Amino acid sequence: MTSNIIEFILNNKIHKIVNPDPNETILNFIRIKLKKTGTKEGCAEGGCGACTIVLGELTNNNIQYKAINACIAFLPMLNGKQLILVEDLVSDDGKLHPVQDAMIKFHGSQCGFCTPGFVMSMFAMYKNNNSLTNEIIKDSLSGNLCRCTGYRPIINAAKSLNKKIDNDHFKKLKKKTINLLKKIKIKDIEVENNNKKYFAPKTISELKKILKKESQLKFLSGGTDVSLEITKARKEIKKILYLNSIKELDFIKNRNNEIEVGAGTSLLKFEKYIKKFYPDFEIILKRYGSVQIRNVGTIAGNIATASPIGDTLPLLLSLDAKIILDGARKRISMPLNKFFVSYRKTKLKKGQFIYSVKIPIYKKNIFKAYKISKRFDDDISSVCASFNVEIYKNQIKKIMIAYGGMSEIPKRAIYTEKILINSNFSENNFYKATKTLEKDYRPIDDMRASKSYRMEVAKNLLMKCFLEVKNEKLLRLSQ
Repeated sequence: MTSNIIEFILNNKIHKIVNPDPNETILNFIRIKLKKTGTKEGCAEGGCGACTIVLGELTNNNIQYKAINACIAFLPMLNGKQLILVEDLVSDDGKLHPVQDAMIKFHGSQCGFCTPGFVMSMFAMYKNNNSLTNEIIKDSLSGNLCRCTGYRPIINAAKSLNKKIDNDHFKKLKKKTINLLKKIKIKDIEVENNNKKYFAPKTISELKKILKKESQLKFLSGGTDVSLEITKARKEIKKILYLNSIKELDFIKNRNNEIEVGAGTSLLKFEKYIKKFYPDFEIILKRYGSVQIRNVGTIAGNIATASPIGDTLPLLLSLDAKIILDGARKRISMPLNKFFVSYRKTKLKKGQFIYSVKIPIYKKNIFKAYKISKRFDDDISSVCASFNVEIYKNQIKKIMIAYGGMSEIPKRAIYTEKILINSNFSENNFYKATKTLEKDYRPIDDMRASKSYRMEVAKNLLMKCFLEVKNEKLLRLSQ
């Protein structure tokens, strides 16, 4: 059954909107339609956190609270969720929420513009964790910028919440909220508003029907890239196909020494799983973007975007990952190394979509990944490098090297790999290999880095990989 109505929970009631504008951001809906101005717009690209809101989602008969950037999320994406705004944190009797109270006690607000965003990030953190480590606090707040440089009192406010008993009004109304969420029957959504269409199928079979019937569709998962066409370029997207309502695409499987990740699996969910196999992958994901971004973004989305500076891509290339493509015909497997054609162009054909990504588990190999960016957290790479090496009796038996930010596509360093394969694992051989990188890549000058800087960094990262492996010691900055 297809519906043109989206339903969501707000203030303990089910709200319904018929044919919402597919291009309207949740932020604009909140500020213009709901007249709630606590949520702010700072950057319109999901980078500052001023627009942070929290969505409550029903998972295994429990509510999971997700902080997201309202500035790059579209209104129809609220379907089946609970919308929580900063104004909702105060209880009916006027009592401040523990998070708000902590911000006041520790003087966490200065000019106040960024404060609602910080409060909402802290709220999601408070609701989802029984105890708060420094790492959890840092990660939860990394997507919120304070231009008054008031981080210390904000962090102190967050620390004061550690092990504080959660007994807020959301906890008291939890059963009611769960029942309300269950009343919203997840349906196939098809919206049309001012010649703009929005599709949110709930099954793969329905997705295929849409792909067969419609053309010129824009795939949408997290929207961390696609949404900027509206918020920054000021364009309209005529047809949006939202994939994150399809439960069949949200999975992680481990079999035959291979991890398979569904196209709808969030980066945050994936990073918790991949950590035990490839710790450096998790480290890069934490720097890929904020919790707000990783709550909605997906690896499949990063692949489909095909950006030469997509942080997961060089990592997946060095791990020799494969992607599974689905569509009108049978599913096919393709090495990721063969998927990228040119700048933001891939081999994805009309009617096809990414079903999953398969990542081999190398039990004998050493995996390293590094990201260089102007800002440590939540910033776009100047260079991202990844190395996957197997060493036996001081000889390199297998090595795969990949870089992002060094070419119009993320790609393997084939010539450099050939120089190192079957050679002794020595500083001299790695130093010689750095010269070969000039044959593999022709980086460009842009606002993030000059071509000479990129090449020098790429060479240095290759040597860094050698030194970390040789000395069995991490050479990392703690920031």
